[in-house]
Amino acid sequence: MHHPDKRHVEMPYAPALLVRRGSLLFLSGLTAAPVYHSHPHREEEFDLPPHMREQAVLLMENLKTTLAAAGGTLADIVSATRYLTDVAEQDDLNAVWASYLGAHRPTTTTVEVSRLATHANCKIEISVIAVTGDAASSGTVRRSQRRAERIQKRPTRSKPKAARRK
Repeated sequence: MHHPDKRHVEMPYAPALLVRRGSLLFLSGLTAAPVYHSHPHREEEFDLPPHMREQAVLLMENLKTTLAAAGGTLADIVSATRYLTDVAEQDDLNAVWASYLGAHRPTTTTVEVSRLATHANCKIEISVIAVTGDAASSGTVRRSQRRAERIQKRPTRSKPKAARRK
């Protein structure tokens, strides 16, 4: 959902999504590390790439696999909270995020943290809420997405409506 009186601005997220039906799916925070790892942690399981872009790809693959296990897809995500250890690397994350999500824009919150609890080598963690079932099969989320895309494609108006009527 977008504000009807705002001109299009390219954003990597939607300000809001309205979901009328479906089943909520809550995913624990995922990182680039294997979803199933030892507790207590074993160092060899956290031999991760040093750069955000590579970790983001591994994370997105973990996200896809976890959603699929619950019968969902990336298109079912309605909200994500993204924790980064260096907010300066957000553009790299956003590039990978967009390559996986395409035109789909869930709501997001991005927070910089000093360290992630999973392991010091992890640069990013994302927790997700998705809607599966009725909403996915009825297209509720996809209709909201198409509606948002139509709003974004509308030409911007140079004058407010009141000024054009005079």
